[in-house]
Amino acid sequence: MKLTKLAASALAVASIVLSAGIASAQTAGTNGNYIGAGVAVGATSGGQGNDEAQIGGNIQGRYAVPNTPVSLRGSVLYGGDAAAIMPIVTYDAPIARNTNVYFGGGYSFVTDEGQKTPLGNQNAPVVTLGIESEVSNNVIAYGDTKWGIDAYKNSDADAVSFQAGLGYRF
Repeated sequence: MKLTKLAASALAVASIVLSAGIASAQTAGTNGNYIGAGVAVGATSGGQGNDEAQIGGNIQGRYAVPNTPVSLRGSVLYGGDAAAIMPIVTYDAPIARNTNVYFGGGYSFVTDEGQKTPLGNQNAPVVTLGIESEVSNNVIAYGDTKWGIDAYKNSDADAVSFQAGLGYRF
């Protein structure tokens, strides 16, 4: 059942992102690489005690693969008693001048499984949907949502976390 929900959600989001890319073929988007930092707000709990929602920080980076709409991203969500480290691959679609939406997936590695992070307390697959925009010369503002699938120990609960921050484009 969870796989069916995941597949349906992924198809719905992918169609929106791909439609945005087609509709905005005339826009430039942003293809810059950056590293940034900001806040991370966990919105869920696994319901098992010692796994309540966490507020913390994030460090995120993007490497835009040249001549493709694909980016390699890294994210660290910290707060609570551990950190979630995520390599992620995304599809990036320009929606306005210097602005992209992105959708992708990866995996969350929790530094100390069983301990709290803004995105659950165990290793898990992750889906992300976000937006990034170059707001001034070499400054990127970003925000995204991460969905950790079955991201809590001793629970079938999924985890959701919201991130926002500013990055330095290089």
